[in-house]
Amino acid sequence: MTMSRASNPLPDTIYAIQHLAFEDLGHWEDIFYQLGFRVRYFEAGVEDLTQALTYAGLTILLGGPIAVYDTPDYPFLQPEIDLLTERLSQNLPTLGICLGAQLIAHALGAKVYAGQQAEIGWSTLDIADTEHNPLSPLQDIPVLHWHGDTFDLPEQAELLASSALYPNQAFSVGHNILALQFHLEVAAASLEKWLIGHHVQLRQANIDIPNLRQDNTQYANQLESQAQLILQQYLKRLTVA
Repeated sequence: MTMSRASNPLPDTIYAIQHLAFEDLGHWEDIFYQLGFRVRYFEAGVEDLTQALTYAGLTILLGGPIAVYDTPDYPFLQPEIDLLTERLSQNLPTLGICLGAQLIAHALGAKVYAGQQAEIGWSTLDIADTEHNPLSPLQDIPVLHWHGDTFDLPEQAELLASSALYPNQAFSVGHNILALQFHLEVAAASLEKWLIGHHVQLRQANIDIPNLRQDNTQYANQLESQAQLILQQYLKRLTVA
């Protein structure tokens, strides 16, 4: 580890909001523990998210199969969005993954909508040529994509990465707010949970499951190494009021 807990001003607990039980912090959870943080999960739709979304420390919004615009069927999304909007206005440390990134985009006033096709599988990103891009370790590194929705870039955001299918794959607002459409957190050893849990979606999208499993074996360990660097650099740059 290149970073110690003592050198970081963050409160000592990381809050993570789950929208699906098996989409957790993955290998990032171990990194947080090694750095001396605790992790507390909140279950969206079951628990009150006020504590997580008013927290002065780092709150991470994880992925899930529902959409930002599914509020009629999942009413809990609206108070989550309202709390997130206020959180972002205060520039509190916030990281969104997949659905979490879409929620951040929506809360910042951008449009979130169904894409032309599902993007599921391993492929490289086009990393934006911006100064101090936190995603620079991902150059030529395949990452795991698993989404059907996409979003427009919020006005105040800096674009960090694109893919062949979707131009807006990651953005930041200052140092504290980071949104990733793809999955850096996925653990090589636990992707099988995703293959089981998302069976219907995979079949509907005509995804070759054995090939997806084989790609995980080929690419996931390398991604874990680079994703650890990205997480550590993100944590170093956070500012807490």
